[in-house]
Amino acid sequence: MASKNYLSGLFGASPVAPLQLHMTLVDECVTKLIDLFEKMALGDADAVKRVYHEIAALEQKADDKKHMLREQLPTGLFMPIERQDLLDALRVQDLLANRARDVAGIVVGRKLRFPEQAAQRAIELVRATVATCNQALRVVNELDELIETGFRGHAVRVVEKMLVELDNLESETDRIQVELRSDLFAVEKDLYAVDVMFMYRVIESIADIADDAERVGRRFQQMLAK
Repeated sequence: MASKNYLSGLFGASPVAPLQLHMTLVDECVTKLIDLFEKMALGDADAVKRVYHEIAALEQKADDKKHMLREQLPTGLFMPIERQDLLDALRVQDLLANRARDVAGIVVGRKLRFPEQAAQRAIELVRATVATCNQALRVVNELDELIETGFRGHAVRVVEKMLVELDNLESETDRIQVELRSDLFAVEKDLYAVDVMFMYRVIESIADIADDAERVGRRFQQMLAK
């Protein structure tokens, strides 16, 4: 016990659990986009606004956790992971929640509603993007196991397999995004031009969420390579 306490004092409080909690909040925030888009497709403006506030609240919680982690992150030499790697991972995770809030803000602010031909495809894109974010969370939750095993052995193989699946999920969002853009292009001449512009902006932002989720995984690949 004394040895364990000595090591705990030497290495300081692990930043892994707060990083995982931050990503959990981010994942909850992004996942809310499914509900937002389903309510938008139904034309339920009140429900859309309610979900927007839920997303904004989760984004704020994630932001608070980010600031807390930055302030408490040890600066000593005895860190199992380089401090900059943790800060980079935290920054990318933060982008996911920010983009989810921005998407929800556009939908509410513009009272946006995708045309029927594109609405279901938009929900499909959001679901695929959320699946990508969910997988990124699973990778982040493996970090303590990686540290415990010194980034070697079975734990590394498990994470490498998870990263391949993360890449595949992100590729699926690319495919759906192309189809959604095609659906929207087919009817955009019948829509209000400014709304169409914001619809394309929303599509791009959702795709960026999937890209950033994959970037979370790439940060871990870099850690594994060191």
